[in-house]
Amino acid sequence: MTTSRRLPRALAFTVPAVALLVATACGSTDDAAASSTTTEVAPVAMSSQKPGDAEKGTVTANRLSVATAGRAAQAALAKCQADGLGFVTVSVVDRAGNVQAMLRGDNAAQHTVEASREKGYTAAAFGANTSDLASRAKGDGPTVADLPGTLFLAGGVSVKVGNTSIAGIGVGGAPDGNADQACAAAGLAEIAGSLQ
Repeated sequence: MTTSRRLPRALAFTVPAVALLVATACGSTDDAAASSTTTEVAPVAMSSQKPGDAEKGTVTANRLSVATAGRAAQAALAKCQADGLGFVTVSVVDRAGNVQAMLRGDNAAQHTVEASREKGYTAAAFGANTSDLASRAKGDGPTVADLPGTLFLAGGVSVKVGNTSIAGIGVGGAPDGNADQACAAAGLAEIAGSLQ
């Protein structure tokens, strides 16, 4: 039995391609090689960015500090507890839906954890309170309610700096979404003065 000493098919294609890229990067004068790998990129106008941002290659996103997120969650839960609704969960999330602070009230059911996070994310992503967004989720056929990780029920408020949504506060578990919304609004009121 003889064994083949040939390169596997993947390497047979990969090695010449890498060599071509190296030669091009090192300034090879092989016109055929250079023309096959040259790509022209048109400049992109970025009118909404500050001068010089295009050169940086990165952007800075505002986010609540851990202390501020914690204060918002505490205030929202305290409002619910004062209203006899201590069995809710409060989530404070950033614009991407990442949880920054979460408080699960005494006897809060498991579904309230995800409901509060999704309400907070929906408010943050759309830059509006979920009670105002609920009408967008209705209709025949697909709607925004079909987007994964969103929940278009009252109980989420958007946290904004100027006109930019940077976070969301979501509350889930009260028998009425408007009660969830009132608790989330109390969380926002607690931190409103520190948003810049």
